[in-house]
Amino acid sequence: MAEDIEEIRRKKLLELQRKLAEQQKAQEEEARRQMEIEAQIQAILRRILTPEARERLNRVKLVKPELARQVELILVQLYQAGQIREKISDEKLKRILAQIDARTRKEYRIKW
Repeated sequence: MAEDIEEIRRKKLLELQRKLAEQQKAQEEEARRQMEIEAQIQAILRRILTPEARERLNRVKLVKPELARQVELILVQLYQAGQIREKISDEKLKRILAQIDARTRKEYRIKW
């Protein structure tokens, strides 16, 4: 009987180790996919933004990461749809940032 209990424990331990290994492998795969996607996004942004605009977007990313990410994704979508034909200058990027920020900005009102 003690041998049966030890055998059950050993099997359970092996099963748990196998599940843990599968979870780690899945997490590593997901991290690798995310890195590939991020690399593709950055490559597209290098193609469509002037150096000044890229620098501005990086600075915005430090202050408002959500806004910067949203702008990046919108720019990538427009590029993939063929709607961006020339490089986006710093001035154009400023206008885009202002438009998206105005659309997504939450307004808080304090009533007295």
